[in-house]
Amino acid sequence: MLLLVRLLALLLPLAASVRLGLVPVGALLTGLAIDRDAVETTATAAVGAGAMALLVALYLQFRVVPLARVAERLADGDLEARARPRRRGVDGRFAVALNAVAQRLSETSSDATTDRLTGIPNRQALLTGLFTEVERVNRYGRPLSVAFVDIDRFKSVNDTYGHHAGDVVLRHVAQVLRSSLRHTDLVGRYGGEEFMLVLTETDIAEAGTLSEKLRLRVASERIAIERGLTVGVTVSIGVAGGIGQQVRFDTIVRDADAAMYSAKSLGRNQTYVFAEVDDDTRVPRAPVSPAGRLRALEIGRAARAAAEELLYTVVAPLPHYGGRPSRLIAALATSMADRLDLPEGEVERIRVASLLHDIGKLAVPPEILAKPAPLTTSEWQSVVQHPRIGQLILEQSGALREAVPIILHHHERFSGHGYPYGLRGSDIPLGARIVAVADAYDAMIHDRPYKRAVDHAGAVAELRRHAGTQFDPELVGLFCDLFGSRLPDEIAELLTADPAAPFVASRRRRSPRSVRPGSAAAAG
Repeated sequence: MLLLVRLLALLLPLAASVRLGLVPVGALLTGLAIDRDAVETTATAAVGAGAMALLVALYLQFRVVPLARVAERLADGDLEARARPRRRGVDGRFAVALNAVAQRLSETSSDATTDRLTGIPNRQALLTGLFTEVERVNRYGRPLSVAFVDIDRFKSVNDTYGHHAGDVVLRHVAQVLRSSLRHTDLVGRYGGEEFMLVLTETDIAEAGTLSEKLRLRVASERIAIERGLTVGVTVSIGVAGGIGQQVRFDTIVRDADAAMYSAKSLGRNQTYVFAEVDDDTRVPRAPVSPAGRLRALEIGRAARAAAEELLYTVVAPLPHYGGRPSRLIAALATSMADRLDLPEGEVERIRVASLLHDIGKLAVPPEILAKPAPLTTSEWQSVVQHPRIGQLILEQSGALREAVPIILHHHERFSGHGYPYGLRGSDIPLGARIVAVADAYDAMIHDRPYKRAVDHAGAVAELRRHAGTQFDPELVGLFCDLFGSRLPDEIAELLTADPAAPFVASRRRRSPRSVRPGSAAAAG
């Protein structure tokens, strides 16, 4: 269209000049009469049309073509393209509208690719960028590494200081990671408290060194939550990488994620570099002498026992229904865990949790716990918070922190109708499912302000009746296999034991047993 207007602007004046010059000559040669005024009028009209065409061409060239170019750049994905704004005219309105469309497109793209809380790329943008980098390193044979960064014990930050504090921590860690990397690297929020780093042109050794520097920097900083309140956090980092054709999109993500979970399972606050192990590879290990390991375990057990005994002395004077530790529940739960052949550390964790599972009732008013009548809604809300209060208490005691998930979830129901989170089936930690069965039995054979005790047979029958709804049916079956006919003498003696007697933290060592086919050990 613009080319046609330009041609008209050029040809119409030319045609008029030719007509003015040639018509009289032709007329003389042919002897025709000419109307000089008509010719001049026609020529003038042609010149005017040509001038108009020239003006239109200039308008299109300098006012419309730039808008078209901006629209083309937007169509090509350049969301930063903007038209030069004008104050009046149709082209000015078009420029304003085009800029508004560009701004909306930019905001929509940002929402789709940026995590709003931290301001860094989200999971979708991360995976897109990683996919592009994997293709590049495959093509050119370059190194690439990926690191997963997970904030340790982030849930306790939310539970202790509130979700606002958790948001501040996430933003701070994101800023530390982003400011510590090169502009060619990619950092984003992979999900929850987990971040991903895509380290371009970086082999796995360099990535491990960089990740360790990041870990130390995060651990060294205090994060200001509000005036006078700061917190510190640590991170666990897993690293994986390769060169050229060795790098595969799904494999490098899987390996980095596995390395991060290894870092957490080995004690958190460390960097773990993924490496394939073969017969020719020597895996470096930090040697620990047998004597040193034994001494460390002894000290750890002493610290755990001291923490248990201190908490025990606090709650021992409470009534049975008010959170007093129950040696009976601990004995029942550990017997079930022994029969499932769980690892020694897991059995110990279940024992501690079963002994102190109701410690959160310290914060429930005694008149509510002792009330013989049905509870009001507000009173019930006070009662159901006790697992979370127990969680907060034990999280302040490092030696007992591993028992927290069991204490937090021992009132969940197998059907999903329990509290505090309504977990269902095998989503409930195995230890919590075990303690739930033992706790229910203990509650039924003791008098409560609102209910009289039942005998052993009645309690077992009640457990069977609620198997599959309130309790894990396989664990109820295990309980009945162990204690269905009667309680062993050493456990039955605990029914009459003095609750104020000195607390002994250790327990007998178990003999190994095989796992029952189809037992909850395999399911949980």
